[in-house]
Amino acid sequence: MKRYASVITLKPDAILAYKQLHAHTWKQVLAKITECNIRNYSIYLYGNTLFSYFEYVGDDYEADMAKMAEDEVTQAWWSVCKPLQIPVSEAKPGEWWHDIEEVFHLD
Repeated sequence: MKRYASVITLKPDAILAYKQLHAHTWKQVLAKITECNIRNYSIYLYGNTLFSYFEYVGDDYEADMAKMAEDEVTQAWWSVCKPLQIPVSEAKPGEWWHDIEEVFHLD
């Protein structure tokens, strides 16, 4: 298992809409997340910053993320969420959610 964390900014006027979307996340999207070996997935909000954490239990992260990205329902979900978000200034070219470094963990 590998832990992943990332951040992105929400547009200030999009916080309520984002919360409402995720209070009713589409079942097909949730199923695809699980199918792609993601577990213990959480998104937290601090001011306008979203912090995402999940655990990956598969053997080929890139292949699973490609499978998720190819899914039409997931693409539709992202098309609803993306206009509410702004990548952080530290994001690399082509990166939407910016991966962040784990500096401490205790089981």
